[in-house]
Amino acid sequence: MRLWLAAVGRSRGGPTRDLFDEYVGRLSWPFTLKEVEVKKRLSSDELKRQEAELLLAAIPAGAVVVALDERGKALPSEAFAAKIGDWRDRGAGDIAFLIGGADGHGDAVRARADFLMAFGPMTWPHMLVRGMLAEQIYRAQQILAGHPYHRS
Repeated sequence: MRLWLAAVGRSRGGPTRDLFDEYVGRLSWPFTLKEVEVKKRLSSDELKRQEAELLLAAIPAGAVVVALDERGKALPSEAFAAKIGDWRDRGAGDIAFLIGGADGHGDAVRARADFLMAFGPMTWPHMLVRGMLAEQIYRAQQILAGHPYHRS
């Protein structure tokens, strides 16, 4: 199983990038980051539409798509691990996580998503969300392996 993260915006060095790199480096599953950007000034709706096109083009066809969205479902870590384990056990070759831009996801992403997920009702900096997601994926991997990293 291969994991993908398609995200709007370019990451620079610093603590949030270090956090992301730390947890991605711990994963045994192959992980690919694809960063996309629209460099034109556009209306919010047009920007979301173009970002959605770029995000969806950055991931493999047939991937299970998880869009991080404020209207998504917040899951406990164990439930998130179970969801990944279920996709894995059903033969998913690729799972792609999508992080939209400042205005959120375009309709095409929500329509394509197999699951909408939130990190609670608060708004988080998008670069920090990358690190939080990487840690939760690593935690899911450890839960599925029966490793004591996750203790409830």
